[in-house]
This record gives sequence, C-alpha cells and structure tokens, in this order.
Amino acid sequence: MSCTNTEYSTEAPLNREPPVKELVSKFITPDSISYDRNHGPVPHLSADTHAVQIDGLVANPIRLSVHQLTTEFPQHEVWCALECAGNRRHTMRTMLKEVEGIDWGDAAVMNCRWKGPRLRDVLHRAGVLRQGQAQSRTKTDTEVGTGAGTEAGSPLHVAFSSYQVPCQDDTWFGGSVELERGLSEDAEVILALEMNGSPLQPNHGYPVRAVLPGIAGARWVKWLDRITVQNEESTNFYQRRDYKVLPEEAVDRDSAEQFWDRTPAMSEVSINSVVAVPETGETVYRSEAGKLEVKGYAVPQGSSGPVTRVQVSGDGGRTWVDAQIGQSDPDNLLGNGARKWCWALWRAEIDIEPGAGREAVSRAVDAGGNRQTEHTQWNLRGVGYSGYGRVRNLTVR
Repeated sequence: MSCTNTEYSTEAPLNREPPVKELVSKFITPDSISYDRNHGPVPHLSADTHAVQIDGLVANPIRLSVHQLTTEFPQHEVWCALECAGNRRHTMRTMLKEVEGIDWGDAAVMNCRWKGPRLRDVLHRAGVLRQGQAQSRTKTDTEVGTGAGTEAGSPLHVAFSSYQVPCQDDTWFGGSVELERGLSEDAEVILALEMNGSPLQPNHGYPVRAVLPGIAGARWVKWLDRITVQNEESTNFYQRRDYKVLPEEAVDRDSAEQFWDRTPAMSEVSINSVVAVPETGETVYRSEAGKLEVKGYAVPQGSSGPVTRVQVSGDGGRTWVDAQIGQSDPDNLLGNGARKWCWALWRAEIDIEPGAGREAVSRAVDAGGNRQTEHTQWNLRGVGYSGYGRVRNLTVR
C-alpha cells in the first residue's frame, strides 16, 4: 500500500504551527494557518484508486473506495477542534522542567468543519460483531493483531491504520479508540473526506482521515487505508510507546521502560485555555480606563463541551474577570449542541499594573463541570499540558 509520491521525509517531516495571535483571528481555521504534525513524509494519493479496508471482528470484511464512501453513505458534518497531544509542551518545559519532544507553543490546535460518512455506518456495513459475538469467535493474529482472543468483559477496539509511508519509529502509523465510542452516534466519529467545505489537502490526510471529536490528535489517522475491529488497542508504536502521560518517576528513557505497558494511551483531551493576545514578551498599552484587552481560545474536555466560562487574571490569580465567549461563532448560528466539540474564542478586559515582567493567566470551565487547574502533571514526553493559559514577561505601559 506504500506511496512513492511524497513530500518531506522520515528524517525531516512537516511539523509547524502558526503564530497564536493569527490562529485566534478565525473561528474556523483555514488551511493557510493550520498546524501540521507528522512522523514521516506526506503522501500524495489518488482518490480514484485509494480504498479503505475494514476487517477484523466483522462478519463481512470489505474494501471501500473513496467514491463508495462519498456516495453510498449519508455524509455527516461535525464542527470540532483538533488538538495535538503535544500542544503547549513549551509551557510545561519552561514552567515545570525539561521534557522530550518538539517544542510546541500554544498553537498546535485548529477548529474546523469536517465532513464524511459516520464510522458506525461503515462498520455496520461490514457487519461489526458485538462484544458477545466477538467472545465466541476466534480470529488469527493476522486478522486482529497480536491478541489471540477476547476476554469476557474486556472492551473491543477500533484501530485506524495508514501503511502509505514509513514513520520515524515504525513502518506504518496507527491509533485506536474503544469500539463503543466508534459506534456511538453521539460521539460523531467520521471518516472525513472534506475540511471546511473542500476536499482534504494532502497534508491533512487526503483523501480520507479519521476524525474523532474530543480525542487527542494522535489518534486522528491521516491517509487512512485500514480499519480493524480487534480485541486490543492498536499495536502501533505511537499508541503503545508514545503519547502517554507517564508517571513522574519516569525521568529518562531507561526509567520509562517499565511504565509504557502500564500507562494508558492518551484518549480524550483535557480542558484547556490559552492567552493568545498579547504574546509573551510584548510591550502593551492600557486603555484610558487602565484596562488591557486580552484574547484567546479554550477547548472543552473530551465529550464534556461546550466551554461555558473563561476567566482571566492580571494579578497572578488573586482576582478574576469573566471573559466574553462564543461571540465569534459565524453569525452566532451555532447552538450549544453544535459547539460541543468546538473551541471557544474569548476576549476580556483586565486590570493590570504598569511595569515590566507582568503576566496574564486564563482558566476555563466546560458544560461537564471540568475546571482548568494551575498546572498539570509533568511527564517525560511533555504531552497533555493543560495548566492555566499564560502570557509572560509583558511590559505594560
């Protein structure tokens, strides 16, 4: 299935983020200011020849062309944020202690309109087996991975794979979630063929990618060519030995070894907010009333959206001001249901003393009652940081 028409390389993959100030200028993130995260080359595939294989614990393994995915299933559009598991790694690195990994700032996130068939419809076409059926059926290692059978009570998984290009740490890329989420209509998992009303760009997974609202971006497999229902999570390196919040005792690669198999893979994202305007190190000017305008974004935790409240402080958290949120929805047409998976763009005016070395911090709350805390656990790979949004070293005049 490998592709020879590629851009970039395994040694130098495409990884970039926009200026955060520019990122929050649009509620729907255009391709021109989207972030990119890759572990290998970007393949250029043909929708005319590409297909997705659905196999594993299904009654009727099938292979679906892009044309079939487009024409034989209802097309569902979901508005949602996509956040890199390593977003805000720089803050963890500078506020807590050194970590491994790309030095992502606060802009490894994007909020887009995604459209394609629901995963559940595709799995039902293949005759997906329910838990009880799977327990009574024996599959070979080739069909469902390395597990020999399904233990009573253990969840099934749906694994997404792309064998188009090699990666830095594996020969393919993959990720998985529990099958229950994939089959849930409310979870709105789709096989995206479009982003923001147009076919996906190659760097975003053309012609088809997994879109899993509320789940860390590492599981949104691009250039998707295989979906497997199986009795264990994906066996891919990036599911098993990366993108995990390792315990704090794992301080280097040697000490981390004992924890990889014991630590769950990242799945749902945590509630988060970021101060995007002004940016760290800027010289800023207060209004005649002594106020400073600040802007940013906030994302809800997993399935608990939308974001319902953002507060901002200019005095180290002693006092807080409620930000205005949801003002940037297109024509305010999106109700809470449609905004469940989206980020919220917010603005506030805060009191802040003049002088050097000032900072502003933000914290968010979502509909599920999740509250952003000042800091989150340090971990070796620097993933999942969701402490207070923070802009530092401002010179305020």
